[in-house]
Amino acid sequence: MTKETGGNAFPHENHLSHRGMSLRDYFAAKALPTILAAGGVIDSEHFFENAKLAYEKADAMLEARK
Repeated sequence: MTKETGGNAFPHENHLSHRGMSLRDYFAAKALPTILAAGGVIDSEHFFENAKLAYEKADAMLEARK
């Protein structure tokens, strides 16, 4: 399964071989602390569910950019 990533979060013309994180990953990373602060559980049993929710939020942000 391939997701639209939104391109590179921090593109740099001189380092094309080091593309860095995708915009989707950046959005998910920004969403995760809010999810955890809103009652998400950090333990390993629940962390995957929180990460999945963060990517759902990132996908929504990418969709909103269209």
